[in-house]
Amino acid sequence: MGRKYWLLCTAMLGIACGAAVADDADRLLRIDHYVPAASTAPSMPGQMSQLYVREVVMAATALRSPDPQGVLLFVHGAGTPAEVAFDPSMRSYSWMAYLARAGFDVFSMDMTGYGRSTRPLAMNDACNVPKESRPQFIPQLITPACAPSRTQAITTMESDWHDIDAVVDHLIKVRHVQKVSLLAWSQGGPRAGGYAARNPGKVAKLVVLAPAYNRAGPAQAPNPLPTVDGPMTVQSRAEFKANWDRQVGCAAQYDGDAVHALWADFMASDPVGATWGSGVRRAPQVPTWGFNQAVVAKMQVPFLMLVGTHDKQVLPERVRELYADLGSKHKLFVELACASHNAMWEKNRELLFKASLDWLREGKVNGVAEGELKLGE
Repeated sequence: MGRKYWLLCTAMLGIACGAAVADDADRLLRIDHYVPAASTAPSMPGQMSQLYVREVVMAATALRSPDPQGVLLFVHGAGTPAEVAFDPSMRSYSWMAYLARAGFDVFSMDMTGYGRSTRPLAMNDACNVPKESRPQFIPQLITPACAPSRTQAITTMESDWHDIDAVVDHLIKVRHVQKVSLLAWSQGGPRAGGYAARNPGKVAKLVVLAPAYNRAGPAQAPNPLPTVDGPMTVQSRAEFKANWDRQVGCAAQYDGDAVHALWADFMASDPVGATWGSGVRRAPQVPTWGFNQAVVAKMQVPFLMLVGTHDKQVLPERVRELYADLGSKHKLFVELACASHNAMWEKNRELLFKASLDWLREGKVNGVAEGELKLGE
């Protein structure tokens, strides 16, 4: 008979969270936290934002002092909130759970404007969607000619870094560690990588799937922020599936049932977007800067970068450019066979999961610490 563990989250961690109960030390706990932060987002400067943080951890790990290298934070990409990207309801697809079972204390966070974190009010105005998207997604709410209430960015890369810093500082404080390791996906590359470049003393290691990178991108924020046609993006279920299907390059690359399950997770994370037409996934259109050749050339954080062979959103050659430009001597480029931009939800996902585990534990993948490696067939 296993011991019962009852975790009083506010007492242990000093933040609001849901109750978590497990009856065995080797069972996973999922705990919801909210970290307050004074927002620097241009749509809500100075207002308090509640940042949603999910923890996945073995019960036994939760009740002991963490390994100083064992605290991880996942950072999401441009459209998908972290809990869907890294801990979806199809639990065999959970990258977070895989690493938690290996003994890490694993967290993920939603930026302001995503998932269960605070959504700026501008995101509730369907007229802030680009004109070409309005008739397709939300015709019953607005007309294509409606006037947007906001014509500049809702959030920016700078405000994303501010959100990450609030969560990292909190984890360092409550877990009594000096650094955390960051894992990310897609636009999480400039989010996590740009943050690490500015805060190297707080980041132990980086693991990024399909890191978005533009070696000639801007170093600084535009001033003023440019006017845009629609500072918010939306995506329908049909577009989500079509974007995935165009990146299929081998047999049985992904299970069709995953589309249904993941889309249900999207809608659960965005109750407002779920009511627009047949349901859409909403996200801020985030202008990016500060993750270019000059910036990454100075970085020294150990960096594992991975990309799917069939990725058509972040092309493998762009990730090779990042590898070439990165200043760190401890860096590894891994190409994942039979994989797309959505590699963590595909049949070869455990190659990705295992590579991240090896890097976090040993600083190597299959015994390789630097250079290029291909995994899978």
